[in-house]
Amino acid sequence: MQIAISHRPWDLPSTRWLMAMRWRDLVFMHWPLPSEQLCPLIPPALEMDTFDGTAWIGVVPFRMTGVHPRCLPALPGCSAFPELNVRTYVTTQGKPGVWFFSLDAANPIAVRAARWTFCLPYFDAQMAISLWQGGYRYRSRRTHRGASPAAFAGWYRPTGSVFHAPTDTLEHWLTERYCLYAADRKGRVWRGDIHHDRWPLQPAEAEIEVNTMLDPLGLALPHMAPLLHFADRLDVVAWPLSLVHA
Repeated sequence: MQIAISHRPWDLPSTRWLMAMRWRDLVFMHWPLPSEQLCPLIPPALEMDTFDGTAWIGVVPFRMTGVHPRCLPALPGCSAFPELNVRTYVTTQGKPGVWFFSLDAANPIAVRAARWTFCLPYFDAQMAISLWQGGYRYRSRRTHRGASPAAFAGWYRPTGSVFHAPTDTLEHWLTERYCLYAADRKGRVWRGDIHHDRWPLQPAEAEIEVNTMLDPLGLALPHMAPLLHFADRLDVVAWPLSLVHA
């Protein structure tokens, strides 16, 4: 996959990437939250990342396509599925990244592979995404055995032209991140580098019918409309995890 690298905040890893994927029909839904509400929910080894002193939490529905390991083709039945994540933003060692509170997916194989390979809190869910009024209707209900209930239902669509977020803007801070952080069962913190082109963002509108995705965290969203950004497609590669804090 040939994509630009000049926009990256640090160099590409020296090793080969492990997985490739494509993110489609995605909407970022972001709300500001006081950092003191989120700090207790992230590992002490990580620092809460804020924009002008405010932390943010995101609910991001989309669909995966073309998921495959390096040098292997995408496998039918395993490479395309809806996914929804709940995230916030953290940093350590000068590398800002994403901390996932949960990732729901409608593919049991992908859920277990991601839990094992990337130490990420993936959960089984019944999910559906369909075209509706120039946008997308999205529904998700967590079905993972032993997990707290969580659900999302709503629709969203783009409302304007594609743009690339200028540096030093909130849109850039929220979206242009090139690693994730995860913790294993021993409490060790790992970094997973990713790479992609700049986000092709569009303004968006949405109507949320159900959103209990933050209930398992004991968090409540502020009574305000989310900040919305749509993206039609982004090709991504991901590297194996590297240990950050033992």
